Formats: sequence, C-alpha cells, structure tokens
Amino acid sequence: MPYDCTKDVSYHIVLVQKWVLDFCYVMNGRAMIHDASKLKDPREKALFDQWTPELQTRSFGSPEYQEALQQMGEGLKLHYAANEHHPEHFKNGIDGMTLYNLVEMVCDWMAAAEKKGIPIDMDYLQERFKISPQLRSIIENTFDEIDQGMTLNGVPVTNFRKRA
Repeated sequence: MPYDCTKDVSYHIVLVQKWVLDFCYVMNGRAMIHDASKLKDPREKALFDQWTPELQTRSFGSPEYQEALQQMGEGLKLHYAANEHHPEHFKNGIDGMTLYNLVEMVCDWMAAAEKKGIPIDMDYLQERFKISPQLRSIIENTFDEIDQGMTLNGVPVTNFRKRA
C-alpha cells in the first residue's frame, strides 16, 4: 500500500496552528499593555503630557520632530528603557529585538501614521534605526498587503506605504 501523507500533514497543521495561536496570544498580551508606562510612571506621564501636543504639530521625521525627541531627553530614555518595542531599548537597536518586538514596533508606527493620516516614512525610519534592506522590504510588503485589503466605499485605500 502506498504511503498516505494525510496523518503526518494533519499533525503538522495542528502544530503550526498551535504556534500561530501562541504567537497571537503573546501579541494580544503585548497589545493590552502597550505603552502603559506612559500612564503609570509619573515622570513619563508628565513628559508625554507636555510633549504630545507639540509632537502632533511637527512632521514625522522632520528636523523639528527630531529636535523635539532630543529635547524630551532623559524622560524619553525612561520610556525606551521600559518598552521593548523601541529599538532604543537595546544596545544594538533592531538587531537586539525579537519578532514580537518588531511586530509591536511596526503596529506602533501604523497607529501613529493612521492618527496623523500620513503614510509611514520608511526612508526616515530605515536611516534612523539602521533597518536592513531585507527587513525594510518585509515591512513594506506587509504595508502593501494591509493596504490591498483596505477599501473605502469599494475604493482601495493606501494608508501606510509612501508612494514615489
């Protein structure tokens, strides 16, 4: 009787489902506590109370935006130290991150871009965080896939990918 792969493939599918669901479970937990330190740590809260309105008036990645980040100083360093989805949390930046950290970071960028109604400036982010060309391509492919699935009244909407 010839080999039938059904049992082996079915078991493989169950294992993959387990790991995908585990990944989602971890990400759900991270989503529930994302940036909680901004509200729990009085130093961080004071910093973000002061700077959030100002940052909203500055173009993301602009010299004025970068100047604001510098002016936030030690308070912003506290935030980075408490939150692993920021490359600044790690001595070696993005290279120190896990896939969980990366996914949360990209979701953070998407939330900020959605709030401002602007696409994500990958040129700026690649330079700022020393993102490899391969990782940039993966992130941009993700934006494309998300954008392809988004429509408004049946018309495709490009939210995240900056177009030339």
